[in-house]
Amino acid sequence: MITTEIGKARTLVLANQKGGVGKTTTAINLGTALAAIGEQVLIIDLDPQGNASTGLGVGQKDRSRSSYDVLAGEVTMREAARETAVPRLHIVPATMDLSGFELEFSQHKDRAFRLRNAIAALNEGAEAASSYTYILIDCPPSLNLVTVNAMAAADSVLVPLQCEFFALEGLSQLLKTVEQVRVSLNPKLTIHGIVLTMYDARNRLSGQVVADVRGFMGDKVYQTIIPRNVRVSEAPSYGKPVLLYDLKCVGSQAYLRLASEIIQREKALRAA
Repeated sequence: MITTEIGKARTLVLANQKGGVGKTTTAINLGTALAAIGEQVLIIDLDPQGNASTGLGVGQKDRSRSSYDVLAGEVTMREAARETAVPRLHIVPATMDLSGFELEFSQHKDRAFRLRNAIAALNEGAEAASSYTYILIDCPPSLNLVTVNAMAAADSVLVPLQCEFFALEGLSQLLKTVEQVRVSLNPKLTIHGIVLTMYDARNRLSGQVVADVRGFMGDKVYQTIIPRNVRVSEAPSYGKPVLLYDLKCVGSQAYLRLASEIIQREKALRAA
């Protein structure tokens, strides 16, 4: 296992202002795949819809401590984190309270850094060395104050991009937002990679989108492509990641390859 710096989790934010691109599905299943290969993983659900929480089997009645409570400073990240059915994978669940975060906190001086401060506290103290190695943040499908908090707290951005006609349309705006956050709030922020999702080998358009995105973003695009797979779509309704629902399906195997590829990129970054 390739681990990160002792006591310091690598924080990746999954962001795309377009909905339906596989962002939450990727957060759930990438987190599960990283845990399966030995990493200690925390998913922070920042989408008011709470689909990542539901997809990992955390129902509404089990969300008495949520990511909103962490952002509001009412509980610590460790206090809000819950175990899941996946060994080494925890989640901080989301509630609809998040939808009011921007209105409530937009006038606070630390409005963009509340998540960063909460994660910093998680990395400190006697328990830090035995804590998480990866933190994945699942953002809402919008570029609002919650998403800015996530980017201000992250090391890198992972962008899920659906293999569809308008795939590149919103990517340029997202890249501009990442650059704005890097310049004004988080100088270390980088694009970790673009993961192409919902690929249909029978559809000629999917192949063209892959070629276009690779031509535009070069080696920032992961080699692993997530195929359109019915088992991936079915798994959330059972409150399970697809790796628990059907380990042998093509979707599960793709997410395991993506996790390995991310680990290898991390290794290359640390060696550089």
